[in-house]
Amino acid sequence: MSDNEGVRLQKVLAEAGIGSRRHCEELIGEGRVEVNGQRVFRFGERVDPESDVIKVDGRRVETRSEMRYYMINKPRGVVSTMKDERGRKSLASYVEVPERLFHVGRLDTDTEGLILLTNDGELAHRLTHPSFGVSKMYLAEIHGPIPRDLGRRLRKGVELEDGFAKADEFRIFDQVGRRILVEITLHEGRKHIVRRLLKEVGFPVQQLARVEFGPLKLGQLKPGHMRALSVREVGELYKAVDL
Repeated sequence: MSDNEGVRLQKVLAEAGIGSRRHCEELIGEGRVEVNGQRVFRFGERVDPESDVIKVDGRRVETRSEMRYYMINKPRGVVSTMKDERGRKSLASYVEVPERLFHVGRLDTDTEGLILLTNDGELAHRLTHPSFGVSKMYLAEIHGPIPRDLGRRLRKGVELEDGFAKADEFRIFDQVGRRILVEITLHEGRKHIVRRLLKEVGFPVQQLARVEFGPLKLGQLKPGHMRALSVREVGELYKAVDL
């Protein structure tokens, strides 16, 4: 398994109840941990907790995690919560798993796209905390023509009513007549930020979808559908927020 795959060994051990993450790092440093029969001394070692055999002091550790990780493609018109007090259609209408999950971040009701669902509170906190700067990519439909310097203006930034905002990346994805699809990537998550940013430069959003969240890509997942993340995808999320 490469350095970019799997979950860090000390995190797997800590979640299995061996002790704190620091204590687990000490066990690794003392050569008391084996993975698939090989003694491990490197703290950054990444493992697959569902298939690798992990032992501490010669005794196998149960590592089948109770943590669950899914992505869902939220349809337009659905609120980004697991329950809505006003009776509107929520994410719960599309979730068919027994675990109690919560959503990581939100999308506007009129915005569709990728939302992460999990019961891993530490990961969820880091993914939404501004200090980790997790990027989000959106596909936005606007109506042209657009000036050649629009990308430069968005990357330079504009002043909104609640402060400065800018895009990290911007490009035209597709164009048919006046209908233009643009990709816009940001690190922040203020409410309606993509819509407000594009409106401020004179191009109100007609339709909007989030297609990437950090290392996760929506791909061909259809609106209203969900799937479990792979071990590799979970490992990439951990890496993105230094877990």
